[in-house]
Amino acid sequence: MGNRHTHSHQSIGGITMVALVDCNNFYASCERLFQPALQQKPIVVLSNNDGCVIARSNEAKALGIPMGAPAFMIEPLIKKHQVAVFSSNYILYGSLSNRVMNVLRGCAAAIEVYSIDEAFLDVSGMKHHDLFAWALQVQQKVTKEVGIPISIGVGQTKTLAKMANRYAKKERKEVGVYVAQEEWQRLHLLQQTRVEDIWGCGRQYSNLLTQHNVFTAADFVQVQEEWVRKKMTVVGLRMQKELKGISCIEYDALPPNKKCIQTARSFGTLLQHKNELREPIASYANSCATKLRKQKTCTSSVYVFIHTNRHRTQDRQYFKSVTISLDTPTNDSAAIIQAALKGLDIVFRPGYQFKKAGVLVLDITPDDQVQTSLFDTTDRVKSNGMMKALDEVNQLFGKNTVQYAVQGFKKKWRLKQAKVSPCYTTNIHEVLTIQI
Repeated sequence: MGNRHTHSHQSIGGITMVALVDCNNFYASCERLFQPALQQKPIVVLSNNDGCVIARSNEAKALGIPMGAPAFMIEPLIKKHQVAVFSSNYILYGSLSNRVMNVLRGCAAAIEVYSIDEAFLDVSGMKHHDLFAWALQVQQKVTKEVGIPISIGVGQTKTLAKMANRYAKKERKEVGVYVAQEEWQRLHLLQQTRVEDIWGCGRQYSNLLTQHNVFTAADFVQVQEEWVRKKMTVVGLRMQKELKGISCIEYDALPPNKKCIQTARSFGTLLQHKNELREPIASYANSCATKLRKQKTCTSSVYVFIHTNRHRTQDRQYFKSVTISLDTPTNDSAAIIQAALKGLDIVFRPGYQFKKAGVLVLDITPDDQVQTSLFDTTDRVKSNGMMKALDEVNQLFGKNTVQYAVQGFKKKWRLKQAKVSPCYTTNIHEVLTIQI
C-alpha cells in the first residue's frame, strides 16, 4: 500500500481498503480489566510522578475532568465522585498492547502498529466481503482473548480509516464500528467531520481553512488542488487526496529503526550526591542498550544530561550535558553504562539538588555494519553471547531480573507511583489470584 498516483479511487491492484483499530480509553481499560468492580466507574491515570491526568475513562470525561489536569487540582472531584486513580503502569500497558496486536495479526493480511493502542490493518483483499461483519468479529475476538474494548474504522485510505474510527467512537458508540466502503458512506463521513478533526490537520491549517470558509472535510475536497499545494504544501495536498480515496501514505508493516534512543526521567525525590545519580544514569544507559539490541543496532555516541528543578525558584539552577564518543559502535550494556558514568563525572557539580537526568544514544548503525577500531580488544563473540543471555532471562522472568550492581537495588530515585497497580501479566509474584 505505497504511494498511488491515480485520478480515481482505483489504485494499483484494485481498490485499497484500510482498517484502523483503536483501543478505547486504553490505559483506563487496562486498569479496569483486572478489577471488574470498576466497570462503569470513573477512572483516571496519572503521568510520571503522579503529576497530571494522561488518561480518562468515559465516566471521568463526563465529570468534566480535563486531560492534563494536575492531580492536586481535581482532588475535590475525585473525592466527591469516588474516582479511581492510578499511577501509570507502562509495563502492564505494553504487555496488553502486545496481546491485542498479536490477535490483530491473525485478522488481516498485514498490520502496521501505529502506537501502543492503534494499528492499521490491510484489508484490501477483503473488499468483496462484508467488512462490517468482519469488524464485529474482530471486536469479539479481541474482547474474548484479551478483554480490551476496541473501535474500528474502515476506509479506502489511512486518513479515511482514521476518520471512520473517530466517527465510530463519537456517533456509533453502541457498536464502535463504521465502514466507509461505499461512495455514499465516504461522502457522509466527509460531511460529518470538521476540518480540525481531520488526521494531520493541525491548528495552523484548520485556522487557515476556516478563514476561507472551509469548515468540513467535504468542503476541503472541493478546494482547488493548486491552492492547497500553494497554501498547505505537499502535506495538505496529500491529505486532500487521501480524503478523495487516493492512497498517498505508505503502509509500513515494519516501523523504521530509531535514529536516536532516549531514556530520561524525573526523580521521585531530589538527589544531591554523585553516588545517588550513578544508579539512575546506569539504569537509563542499560535501558538504551537493551532497546539498541532489540532493533539490532549499535551506538557510537552516548549523551548524558542532568538538571535541577526549574520550578523551584528558591534553588540554585544548573543544567549540563556532554557527549561521550565510543571508539567502536556497540550495544553492550556494560560499555554504554561505562560511557554514561564517565559523562556523569564530567557534568556533575556538588551543591545542587537534581530533579532529572537522561541518557541518549546517538549515531546509530546496524549491528552487522560495525567498523571496529584498530586497537579494539573486546571479545565481541563473548560480549554478544552475554547480552543475548541477559535479554532472554529478563524477557522470561521480568525486567531487571538480572542487572548490573551499579544500577542499585533501593532505587529511592524512582518515580513517585503511590497508586500503581500490579504487573499482572509480566511479574510472577503479581499474577492475579482467585479464591474459590
